[in-house]
Amino acid sequence: MRKGFAWLFSAIGIWLIGWNGYSYWQGLHATVPSTVTAQGKVFGTLTIPKLSLVLPIYEGTTEAELKKGVGHEPTSALPGEIGNAVLSGHRDTVFRKLGKVGIGDELVVETADGQFVYVVKKVRIVSENDRTVLVDKPRPTLTVTTCYPFQFIGDAKQRYVLVAYLTSVHH
Repeated sequence: MRKGFAWLFSAIGIWLIGWNGYSYWQGLHATVPSTVTAQGKVFGTLTIPKLSLVLPIYEGTTEAELKKGVGHEPTSALPGEIGNAVLSGHRDTVFRKLGKVGIGDELVVETADGQFVYVVKKVRIVSENDRTVLVDKPRPTLTVTTCYPFQFIGDAKQRYVLVAYLTSVHH
């Protein structure tokens, strides 16, 4: 019986040493995203294959950035990182046809750090004051938002939200 316990504890100890060594090695070889960009500057592109669109992504979501393209919420994760990368755009300019994008469709973000392919898993329509779209996530997530309804004239009181999960990375 003692030999059995001795063998079990030895095996557990060896496994823990191996796991810690592997974790240490991963930490040494982890890449730090270099895509931190100044407010108002382009740092990548959003490609929506279903719509044959390639759109510039600007750092920031003020009117100045959204007039030029897609805006990245500065308080959100960067594309490809663990967390929630939030992109927004106007429904009457860059995201005019976003309503045609749904579950299973791809969204591709390209930055200096690589190409990040996401697949839409959820489509939500929320109120304009709903801040849940900004909530951090435990996995690499891309949230894309625009005003809704698409054909509404004036200030829309809702948001069309695509929630997509990272499926592949190409460096």
